[in-house]
Amino acid sequence: MGLDAAAIHSALRARFGAAIGDLVGAGTNASAMVPPDQIHAVCAFAKSDPALAFDCCSNLSGVDYPKQSAIQVVYHLFSYQHRHHFVLKVNAVRDDPVAESVSDLWSTADWLEREVFDLLGVRFTGHPDLRRILMPEDWPGHPLRKDFVEPEEYHGIPTSRESLLKA
Repeated sequence: MGLDAAAIHSALRARFGAAIGDLVGAGTNASAMVPPDQIHAVCAFAKSDPALAFDCCSNLSGVDYPKQSAIQVVYHLFSYQHRHHFVLKVNAVRDDPVAESVSDLWSTADWLEREVFDLLGVRFTGHPDLRRILMPEDWPGHPLRKDFVEPEEYHGIPTSRESLLKA
């Protein structure tokens, strides 16, 4: 079996120092914060270091925290070789959310970053094709933001309809 969360966290801290936040949680949900401008370097190390060998970014998602003025990007990493997990988190400034792309490290990150860009507005610097993936190119706003207000219509087409389930 692979390293436990504390050992993974220690390895990251040994390489990146205070840039790696405190260890939070345990097991497969153990996590640490990383500055948005260092996520690529941290992930590159996590993938290439033989003791960590995180060869899989199993999920990359985003969460809107308006009270914290942040859009949090969450990276779930897994090592097939060592069978261990770790979660890295980035808090991007909500008014202009930016984080470095990791799509060159894991091909799965390509579309996942596009989804976070599309639905939450996070710009991933260095992404090779950052454009909407779910919503139309000219859709106004980002639908997963807590303050998103759906337009009443889109190109003359209503965006809501009467419920077919009669009360």
